[in-house]
Amino acid sequence: MTTESRTGPGPRDRFRAQVREEVKAAALRQLADGGPEALSLNAVARQLGMTGPALYRYFAGRDTLLTELVADAYDTLAGALAHAAGIPAPDGTARLTAVVRAYRDWARSEPHRYRLLFRAPFKGYDAHSARLVEAAQRSMNVVLNVASALVTPDAAVPEGARSQVEEWMRRRGIDDVPPAVASRAMMLWAHLHGLVSLEIEDNFASMGIDPGPLYEAEVGEFTRGLRIRTHPGGDPHT
Repeated sequence: MTTESRTGPGPRDRFRAQVREEVKAAALRQLADGGPEALSLNAVARQLGMTGPALYRYFAGRDTLLTELVADAYDTLAGALAHAAGIPAPDGTARLTAVVRAYRDWARSEPHRYRLLFRAPFKGYDAHSARLVEAAQRSMNVVLNVASALVTPDAAVPEGARSQVEEWMRRRGIDDVPPAVASRAMMLWAHLHGLVSLEIEDNFASMGIDPGPLYEAEVGEFTRGLRIRTHPGGDPHT
């Protein structure tokens, strides 16, 4: 008589994973309604028909739960950018435009999650833990990859920034792109973050401005004045 070895999670593990996902979904609803300050494990427990102590079997505390939510948001954002970068495009500029649009679209559809990534949620929370830094880097890696198809290695690095960019690359283990690409990608992200932050807080709406053309202009600014790579036959990734 032969016995089959069990593969995959058992019923108990599946139940635990399901409860954790339900807890995170309830916590996200709290964040959407009241921001990080409104996040309460006891309130989440009540929503799910649990006791507070029972919830601590799944998450050690508010910070642990928040870290899970932040890491999930980074993963979702990185996935959206990677999907946009993977769509066949006629050239590198069109690919960059698709990534910029995906960044904006994700932030507009998930503003409470976007805020969670780029605002200190509350005093004492370590928003720069190794796990979250690694999770954040996945989105930047997509931007670096797209930028590397456009910027030549000998493009100019902003004056005075090279040493800082090189140190950042060293800390992140980035050794497959030149500093020129990394610095341009940083600048692009900084500009996009500024636009998105203004848009999701309705600052452009109060001015009666559609910011769409501003995002498109950022792509133009990124490529303007650079020594751009050219690839015979169009986009090297198609």
